[in-house]
Amino acid sequence: MPQTDPEALTAALVCCASVTPEEGGALVLLQDLLEGAGFACTRVDRGGVSNLFARWGDKGHARTFGFNGHTDVVPLGDPAAWTMPPFGAEVKDGFLYGRGATDMKSGVAAFAAAAVDFVTETPPDGALILTITGDEEGDATDGTVALLDWMEAEQEAMSVCLVGEPTCPDNMGQMMKIGRRGSLNAHFTVQGVQGHAAYPHRAVNPLHALVRLMDRLASHELDGGTDHFDASTLAVVTIDTGNPATNVIPAEARATLNIRFNDAHSGASLSGWLQDEAAKVDAAFGTTTDLKIRISGESFLTPPGPLSDLIARAVEAETGVVPEASTTGGTSDARFVKNHCPVVEFGLVGRTMHQVDERVEVDQIHQLKRIYSRILHDYFA
Repeated sequence: MPQTDPEALTAALVCCASVTPEEGGALVLLQDLLEGAGFACTRVDRGGVSNLFARWGDKGHARTFGFNGHTDVVPLGDPAAWTMPPFGAEVKDGFLYGRGATDMKSGVAAFAAAAVDFVTETPPDGALILTITGDEEGDATDGTVALLDWMEAEQEAMSVCLVGEPTCPDNMGQMMKIGRRGSLNAHFTVQGVQGHAAYPHRAVNPLHALVRLMDRLASHELDGGTDHFDASTLAVVTIDTGNPATNVIPAEARATLNIRFNDAHSGASLSGWLQDEAAKVDAAFGTTTDLKIRISGESFLTPPGPLSDLIARAVEAETGVVPEASTTGGTSDARFVKNHCPVVEFGLVGRTMHQVDERVEVDQIHQLKRIYSRILHDYFA
């Protein structure tokens, strides 16, 4: 029986213009493939977002291996800056080009192809579940979260899950992710009293208060790192007043910062700290600060153990490299899956993700499928 070609599947997915939240035909393509291999598929669409749940094997089986990924992609940027068609999936010098080629249509293609061939050639004593979303690059409120909500209502469950995001910084097999830092965005609006710049005593300058506050926050060392995490980071990303005049003290100033935090903190503890610091500066300057906080995800860790060992053995067998168990990088949908079951991320080299002329090394697509296939064989052995 012919093998499912992950390169051809990647190319077909890249040709689907699925810029978030558009489905672009990608999930339809995958559903056709998976149903042809005996997977029971359900579209779990919510809030204008398209999602796909696929299961092979009996519902509720004690051994159920899960894959998670996304087919939505970020916008192109300047289309004229691309030297290759962004949805053309053209191959040049051993690389397949296109938006989503790395992040992460190749990963989805590799695990879908591995799953199809595995259940067709060596049907396991167990079940496979694939959860594929169209909302990872967007707000992420109606994607994997919607799939997990639906699974809970339908009593569907994964025993373990592998997220196929790109995880390797430079070389194939270099890194897997056993956790992620949390992410918090804080938006400050400081109110003062407008006045003439020549008479500052008659005004309350919100910029002075805001700059002092941002300096206090940015100068503070949150921690020195923990056993499995680097030190938490805080970055001020914008300060703005919209004031075009040089002789006017503005009435309002705004700033935004982002914190990437490890397991020494929670979103709640950091929110409390930010509120306290803002209150101290308001008391000193006579300003009033409105603070809006959005927590994108808490930090989490899947402690090294059976799942990470399983993945590491398969990666080493296919690449000769023992992957580092890391918690670096941004957020991913693993932050939602971790509430459902143990989760680890492993995928391709991600150097060109979100860039102009995003591309994936063709040989690595086939290598990733072999890794995922080995993981399935070893898990159900």
